[in-house]
Amino acid sequence: MRDGGGIWLRAAALCLLVVAGTVAALVGDLPEPAAVRAWLDGGGAAAWALLVGGVAVVLLAPVPRSVVSVLGGLVLGFGAGFAVAVAGGLLAAVMAFWLSRALGRPAVERLAGPRLHRADELLSERTFVSVLAGRVIPVMPFVVISYGAGLSGARFAPYIAATAVGLLPSTVVQVGIGASTGFVVDHLTALTVVPAAAVALVLAVAAGWWLRRRSRRVGEGSLPG
Repeated sequence: MRDGGGIWLRAAALCLLVVAGTVAALVGDLPEPAAVRAWLDGGGAAAWALLVGGVAVVLLAPVPRSVVSVLGGLVLGFGAGFAVAVAGGLLAAVMAFWLSRALGRPAVERLAGPRLHRADELLSERTFVSVLAGRVIPVMPFVVISYGAGLSGARFAPYIAATAVGLLPSTVVQVGIGASTGFVVDHLTALTVVPAAAVALVLAVAAGWWLRRRSRRVGEGSLPG
């Protein structure tokens, strides 16, 4: 009985962690990019390690990883943003896996009973393929796959290997979008002024042609018949 109570307490602790992370992500304010860059410049390697850890903690909550990666590219540029996004994503995947395995797995076993063993055997044999498909194809959120793998019978080594491979393509795209945002903003004036000037020129030519044609009609109508 005492062991059963401990199982449900651990499951409740896992739920509280997820809820607390969600609330923190919703009410927390994002720091200014300039402030983050200044902090990293002055903090050295320790600041970069803390940044990776912070990204991992954020990704333990149901926060879209794509948003975090885009922000990383915007603040840090492509190279540093890509490294931080991948490292933070991997660390979050490890933390979520072992948290759910230690706190939530016993409750799942108690609820599912013998039916869980068959599913565990199937997923254990296909951990790499299953996790890789989930990471590459954006059907389920990053955090759901991470916690779900720990709750299931997935093996850790192929799980983290598939996560590392699966994060690369989407992270390249997402960080690239963030890194290119500054360029787009800097060149926004040129990108908008040139088409606007072209449209204005076309409208001016069309208006001049219409006025000239109308004046001719008026002149022809005023001639004596």
